[in-house]
Amino acid sequence: MGIFRKTAGGIKTHSRDKYDSVKRLMWLKCESCSKLVYYKDFKDNLRICPRCNHVFQLTPGQRFNLLFDNNDWKPIDLPVVTDDPLGFVDREKYADRLDAAREETECADALSAATGKIGGVDATVSVMNAEFMMGSMGRAVGDGIIASIEHAIEKKQPYIIVTASGGARMQENVLSLMQMARTTLAVNKLHANKIPYIVILTDPTYGGVTASFAMLGDIHIAESGARIGFAGRRVIEQNMREKLPSNFQTAEYLLEHGMVDMVSSRPELKKNLEKILRVITKQPAKTAEPISVTTPKLESHHQKSIIVKKSAKTVATGAYEKVKLARHDNRPHFLDYVSGLCTDWTPLSGDRLYGEDPALLGGPAYFRGTPVMILGQEKGRDIATRTKHRFGMPAPEGYRKAQRLMRLAEKYELPLITLIDTDGAFAGREGEERGQSSAIATSTQTGLSIATPYVSVITGTGGSGGAIAIATGDRILMLENSIYSVIAPESCASILWKDNKFKEVASETMKLTARDMMNLNVIDEIVTEPAKGAHTDWQTTMEMLGSAIVEHIKELTEIPVAELPSRRAEKFFSMTRDVEIYSPDNAEE
Repeated sequence: MGIFRKTAGGIKTHSRDKYDSVKRLMWLKCESCSKLVYYKDFKDNLRICPRCNHVFQLTPGQRFNLLFDNNDWKPIDLPVVTDDPLGFVDREKYADRLDAAREETECADALSAATGKIGGVDATVSVMNAEFMMGSMGRAVGDGIIASIEHAIEKKQPYIIVTASGGARMQENVLSLMQMARTTLAVNKLHANKIPYIVILTDPTYGGVTASFAMLGDIHIAESGARIGFAGRRVIEQNMREKLPSNFQTAEYLLEHGMVDMVSSRPELKKNLEKILRVITKQPAKTAEPISVTTPKLESHHQKSIIVKKSAKTVATGAYEKVKLARHDNRPHFLDYVSGLCTDWTPLSGDRLYGEDPALLGGPAYFRGTPVMILGQEKGRDIATRTKHRFGMPAPEGYRKAQRLMRLAEKYELPLITLIDTDGAFAGREGEERGQSSAIATSTQTGLSIATPYVSVITGTGGSGGAIAIATGDRILMLENSIYSVIAPESCASILWKDNKFKEVASETMKLTARDMMNLNVIDEIVTEPAKGAHTDWQTTMEMLGSAIVEHIKELTEIPVAELPSRRAEKFFSMTRDVEIYSPDNAEE
């Protein structure tokens, strides 16, 4: 008897039937671009379509393998709850839906948890499963989150949750709604115990999940391609009868509007997470060696020496030369100092209320080997970057982001370093509408109250309330050629002398140089610059500033953190006592 048999469709064999079956399993159709994708390529690409980059959902096991070192993790037993407490029936019984979901996913419910190491750091991770009844949150999910948070607190491990959900589970009605409050209470316990809490938002994350634990993290990472929101896009368009932007509720949209700290591609997710965890859990730095930096070549218009013109009615002063040096285009800015003094810096974004402000940047990093939180104003280097960073003038969301990072520094017991270089806070209609004064006031208030070592440095121009909002450190330093003032000398001359040409006189009279600040007991140290200024030798400037900051942090860490706010308060209370009023000889002029 032969192994072939003739059919109307051609010659078939058992082997051919098996081959066709296997072949079908080797290919899949992308739900986004509708192209056929070879399964091995799809799997090797972390289940991202290699043709259109559409991100497919991962099972909890796949997520654990992605995040934990060497695919080595241990499941955490979660509480078991009774099924169908309301006896709910729609087109079919809720109990039957649960049975079908369990059979299809091989999971007890829509949440799984495990423990293991991420970048060598012990961590507790919970993962929501969108394939289990759309990842909806019922009693089992709520109890699972609470239990896994309790595990993290008990083991003193960072807690990470990967969200993927359509929202609260309708079949449990108000019992599901109560999970929003219950999970929020559990998150409060995390914060009270100073346990790091990181949320990874994946596609999709909606409804009661975003309106509770998913938006209460210390750090929010959105996976590229994720859709995230409260109400769904279609619901909003129907209710509001308007067409929404094409990128509405995408990860990138939330980054722009200040709701997440970063958007990470799936291949980069583990590396980004490891970098954050190492710093905030204060693991030893891989290197503490200073980083070599190169001073950019000065353009021809920067090479001119600083000359202050003399006239019959103006006086050339050293003060205004300092003003010009502080503003020099080639002077190092915040990002330059981060590159030259820090490793493993992770910029964190957003104020969680309105938007992201590129004028004020910050995040955790190793500062010469010491884990810190560092933030400051960035002015930009050319027309494009200056426009992007708004010339270092923060909007309200920038100062609210600063407050958030200050509180994270306190929670993680990280020294806070602020680098101040701004002509002032952004003055514009949008800033006033969004509460610029309130943002500056509460930023100043937060900085004065946090219980962690805090070092502030005026690196360039310290302008008005825009500067002091992040300059209330236990130690306040100034680079030799920086300035600190309530208003620009040109503006002061225009207002008081009624003529901008008296800016040199105003500079001298205002007492705005680093030496003046030391004499007035406003600062604690002047950091020497290279002979011709910081703009001529970045490497030497970095070494001098880095050494000074490290020394002050070392001194401050020897003081009990609980005492720091009261000491800081006394420092500022006594700052302007017994100051002699100075009257310049040329006052009549």
